[in-house]
Amino acid sequence: MTISFARHQFPPLIIRHAVWLYVRFTLSARDVEDLLAERGLDVSYEMVRRWVLRFGPLFARELRRRGPRPTARWHLDEMAVTIAGRRFWLRRAVDDEGEVLDLLVQRRRDKAAAVKLMRKLPKKQGFAPNVLVTDQLRSYGAAKSEMGLSARHEQGLRKNNRAENSHQPTRRCERKMQRFKSPGSANGSCPFMQPSITRSTSSAISRPATRSASSEATRSGRGEPRRQHEPEL
Repeated sequence: MTISFARHQFPPLIIRHAVWLYVRFTLSARDVEDLLAERGLDVSYEMVRRWVLRFGPLFARELRRRGPRPTARWHLDEMAVTIAGRRFWLRRAVDDEGEVLDLLVQRRRDKAAAVKLMRKLPKKQGFAPNVLVTDQLRSYGAAKSEMGLSARHEQGLRKNNRAENSHQPTRRCERKMQRFKSPGSANGSCPFMQPSITRSTSSAISRPATRSASSEATRSGRGEPRRQHEPEL
C-alpha cells in the first residue's frame, strides 16, 4: 500500500522526519516543533500531533511488512498502567530479538485475558511459536493448556528480561505524557510499537546479514561498524 501525502503543505520527507523524531526519542509535539524551527521550518506542534496520529500507524504497518519474520521464541509479559485513575494491564509480546509483536490493554490479569492475547498473536504473525517465555504468573500456563499449544513453556523472571526491557520506552512515554489519558493512548499512540518505528535501519535488513556485516567490519580492523542513519519510513 502506497502512503499518500496529498493535500499536505509540507513534503513527505519533512513529515516522515517529524514523526520519526517524535517516536524515536520519546519527544513531545512541542519538542519536535522546536527542533524543526531550529532548521528553519515553521511547523506547529498541533500539526506534528496530527501527522503522528495520521501517519504513525501507516509507517508502523509498512515497517512490519518490510521487516524480517519474527523468531519462533516469544516472550510475554504485562505491566501495570494507570489510565484516568484506573488500573489497567498492558500486555506485550516480543520475539527473541526484542521486536514487539503486539500490545494489548486489559482490565484483568486472569486466564481469559491471557487467552485473548495468545489467540491474537498467531493470527497476526501467521505462525505459532516454538517456545513461550513468561514470568511465573499462572494464567499464562492455564491459557496455554486451554488453547492446546504445543510450544515449550519456560518460566522465570530472568529468562523474561527481553520482555521486561521492552516496557522501558512505554514508561518513558507515560512520564512524558503525564500518564495516559485513555486505553488507546497506551495501546497504540505511544509509540506505535507494533513493531516499532523506533527500530534502527539495520533491523529492516535481515538479522543474520547485520551480524555478518558487523563481524566483517571488526575483522577488517575498522573497529566498530558504521552507525546506521535514521530509518527511511
